[in-house]
Amino acid sequence: MMRIILFILTNAAILVVISVVFRLLGLDGALLQNGGIDMTSLLIMAAIVGFSGSLISLFLSKTMAKHGMGVQIIDQPTNPFEQWLLNTVANQSGQAGIRMPEVGIFNSPEPNAFATGWNRNDALVAVSTGLLQHMSQDEVEAVIGHEISHVANGDMVTLALIQGVVNTFVVFLARIVGYFVDRVILKNEEGHGAGYYITSIAAEIMLSVLATMIVMWFSRFREYRADAGGASLTSRHQMANALRALQRGHEPQDLPAGEFAAFGISGKIGEGLMALFRSHPPLEKRIAALEQTQY
Repeated sequence: MMRIILFILTNAAILVVISVVFRLLGLDGALLQNGGIDMTSLLIMAAIVGFSGSLISLFLSKTMAKHGMGVQIIDQPTNPFEQWLLNTVANQSGQAGIRMPEVGIFNSPEPNAFATGWNRNDALVAVSTGLLQHMSQDEVEAVIGHEISHVANGDMVTLALIQGVVNTFVVFLARIVGYFVDRVILKNEEGHGAGYYITSIAAEIMLSVLATMIVMWFSRFREYRADAGGASLTSRHQMANALRALQRGHEPQDLPAGEFAAFGISGKIGEGLMALFRSHPPLEKRIAALEQTQY
C-alpha cells in the first residue's frame, strides 16, 4: 500500500508541475495549427508530460521510500534476527533469480512491508517493526517472499509504464476537451482563452480519477501474482497464514463505522465504489485465491 501511495502522489505532483511549466513556456500554443489543433504535436506533448512523471517517480522510488518511511538499511547485522532477515532475503532472491535487494527496517506499529526500486536488480525490501513484533518467523518469511515476487515480476516498472500511458491519455483528452469548450462553446477564435486553461485543468483532474482506477486495478491484480510467488518461495500454508495474520490485525469480521466500513467489499453503492480505488484486494479474496493454487 505505502509504495503505491508514494509512487502515485509523487507521479501526480510531477505531472502537474510539468503541465504548468508547459503552459508557462507557451508550449500549449504550439498545438494550434491553421486555426485547429495539431493532434500529432498534442500527442507527443502528452506523452512527454505523461511519461516524465511516472519515470521520474520510478527512478526516485528507492530514495523516496528510504527518506519518506525512515528505512534503516541493514549493512551489517547487529543481532541474530537481522542476520536471519538478510539470509532470508538472500536465499529468496537467489531462488527468484534476481540480485539481492537492499534490506531495511522502518519504525511503524502496523504490520507492513514493501519492495521498490527502478529495476529487479536494484531494489529495496523493507519490513516494519510492527510486522516483526506481530508475526512469527514463518509468516515474516512468507511476507518477504511476497515482496521478492513483486521485484522479480518487475511490478514497479510495469506500474510506471501503465501510469505513463494513462497519464498520456489524461493530458491528451483534457486538452481536447479544453479546446472544444474554448472554440465551440465560448467561440474564442484566437489562441487559447481562459476557457481552454480552466476547462483543461478541470478535465485533467476528473480524468485523473478515472486513470487512478485503472492503475489500482493493475495493483490489485499484481497482489494475487505476488501472493502466488510468495507461496512458491515458501509454501502455500505459510503465505496463507501470513495473510490471516494481517486479516486478524486489520480486517475484523464486524467492520466498525469509518474507514473500515468505507473500504469493505460489500455495502452501499458509495462504499462499493470506493473499492475501485483500493491498491490491494480484500484479504479474504487473496486467501481464497491462494488456497486454489498448488504450491
